[in-house]
Amino acid sequence: MTTEKCRKCASQLREVLVNIGNHFDLASSIFVAPRKGIYSFSFHVVKVYNRQTIQVSLMQNGYPVISAFAGDQDVTREAASNGVLLLMEREDKVHLKLERGNLMGGWKYSTFSGFLVFPL
Repeated sequence: MTTEKCRKCASQLREVLVNIGNHFDLASSIFVAPRKGIYSFSFHVVKVYNRQTIQVSLMQNGYPVISAFAGDQDVTREAASNGVLLLMEREDKVHLKLERGNLMGGWKYSTFSGFLVFPL
């Protein structure tokens, strides 16, 4: 990934609660599929009150798959969430990308989860 691309990646995720198999790299905030299968991913982000819409996308191999938006200008905080099942090949990569706006506390109040549902 280029520096420009990584500038808005979820590279500020600070903590991993569960990482069985170590397929999520905290330094890059990228999940790498250990095998072909159906994977479940979900994320939750919180927007700051700054009259800006946020858009966060879940990227698979550099391409957006799903996005979540939050844009209400009359609230102090607003959250956006989304989830998806993906068919992934071995070594496919998934990460979050902040497309626009600012998150409350950076990525501090955000979560990102992924796991293998069914191996193929």
